[in-house]
Amino acid sequence: MKKVFLTTGLALFFSLVTAQTEEKSYIVKTRNVEKPVVTAQEGVADSAAVEEEETALNFVSKNFKYYSLCNWKKGMKFMVMPEKYDLVVNTFTDSALNKEVSSMKLRHHIMIYKGHYEGPNGRARINFLCQDDKKTYYFELPGAKSFEDYCGGKYGVPTLAYLGDVDIARELLIGKTMYTKTKVYRVDTENDGDGYREIMLKDLNQEVKVTKVGVGSRSFPVKIIVEDKDGNEFYQTVAMSKTNSGMRDDEFGVDSIKHTFYGAFELMDEEMSVSKDIASYEGKIVHTVQVTPMTTYGDGKEREVKVPRMLTFKIEKVSPQKGTPYVILALQEQESLREYFVKVTFLDPDDKENRSVVEISRNEYFGYIFAMGEGDRKETTPQARAAIRAGRVIVGMSEDEVILAMGEEPDGKNNMHGGKYQWVYLRSKGKSLIVNFNRLGRVESYQTSGEALQTK
Repeated sequence: MKKVFLTTGLALFFSLVTAQTEEKSYIVKTRNVEKPVVTAQEGVADSAAVEEEETALNFVSKNFKYYSLCNWKKGMKFMVMPEKYDLVVNTFTDSALNKEVSSMKLRHHIMIYKGHYEGPNGRARINFLCQDDKKTYYFELPGAKSFEDYCGGKYGVPTLAYLGDVDIARELLIGKTMYTKTKVYRVDTENDGDGYREIMLKDLNQEVKVTKVGVGSRSFPVKIIVEDKDGNEFYQTVAMSKTNSGMRDDEFGVDSIKHTFYGAFELMDEEMSVSKDIASYEGKIVHTVQVTPMTTYGDGKEREVKVPRMLTFKIEKVSPQKGTPYVILALQEQESLREYFVKVTFLDPDDKENRSVVEISRNEYFGYIFAMGEGDRKETTPQARAAIRAGRVIVGMSEDEVILAMGEEPDGKNNMHGGKYQWVYLRSKGKSLIVNFNRLGRVESYQTSGEALQTK
């Protein structure tokens, strides 16, 4: 009898030790940096607007599956990561004692999902087994909603960070090389708990290596710690699948975009590769030296346009096209702030070595299409800018403003009597836009074929 009791006791002891070890393994922190190359700044907002990168989105969608509460599977693991609000409102109730438990008491405990059921009071309850203390707890749904009604929204269980995302990120990211895509990151402080301070990097696109991956918070469950070339560690907490985070993609504004994977890092590996030299073009000012076909959006529609020479752009994003020598440049025209997209290659077609590897068109070579620096200055009025961004012509526009709005030079020009003249733009399905200028070079009226003349 004593032997059975001893065996049972040892099994319980080792299970608790194992649970505590697993709990600690999810809590990772940056090491102290004696000679930082970054400047500490408290509460700095991230002002860098980051475009969604196709390769990063593919990495996330391919590897991190979103589970709505309706589709949770028994055995899914979460960690209790309470925030300030959770210290006031308790989340869990001890099933055996039917008594609420402080979120701080359960902090960093691992909860295993065990399904849902209806309590004696008729309210739905979500059941968990705590891996650390082997007790069962439940979260009672607020209000009188059924589980089916509640789980259909973007709801979840407060305080819980989904560990499935952390496990996958560990497997795929530790040891990988990435580039920084924002300037605002964090370092852990000496304070107990989840204390941190924000730091500001000097430059974007710094090469870093992933050293640790752990748990972050409910909204941003994956904490990715990286090390730069000087041995400094810093981190970002990011949302991957958004399971139980309570956030949608459209809720990541400018200040929180850095908490998405593609807003914080760019993964560099065998499948997703672009050299640091190419990535360094982001943020540069260039101008067109050739009339260049590009894609833009005007009046809610995608349009193919021929961008004129000497138009100034800022390169917002360089997105490599997998398996090809091409990249997609996301450009912002600097006067109208309108966005354009163009496919180019950085491989010089006049280089014999490049030609022997792949056939390259000169018209798609970056060095043929663009030159560094600003082109001609285009003056616009405040009244015209909104129309330019929408790709529309309005009365009173100058020639430059019409070109910016249409994204290209006209297909034809006609002289009229009295010093007046008109431009003709050929549109799809045989239609055309006729823009009439007065003798001062301002739009007097315009008309799309088949529609009424616009004079206001």
